[in-house]
Amino acid sequence: MSQQNLPSGAGEVAEQYPEVWSAYAALGEACAESGPLDERTRRLVKLALAVGARSEGAVHSHARRALEESIDAEELKQVAMMSIPTLGFPAAVAALTWIEDVTDS
Repeated sequence: MSQQNLPSGAGEVAEQYPEVWSAYAALGEACAESGPLDERTRRLVKLALAVGARSEGAVHSHARRALEESIDAEELKQVAMMSIPTLGFPAAVAALTWIEDVTDS
């Protein structure tokens, strides 16, 4: 993700600390390329991790990027629904609303 496409907080950090941003971006790329998962699967896993971390901003970001990568909105919503047994109903509902912030706009 280029610095121009970053949410405001991350964009400000990337602008103020470009060497840190470069290292962080390189780490993310190395982690993504460390195994056999394809891009689509990696995006859904990243969304699930954001849901599990209860990070509204990360859920928004990964849902937005998933839509840009032609992943269907219903698939994203299923990630939230699959979190019910592990994270609980309230956390799943929160995640679903965060995904819908992006998919239903």
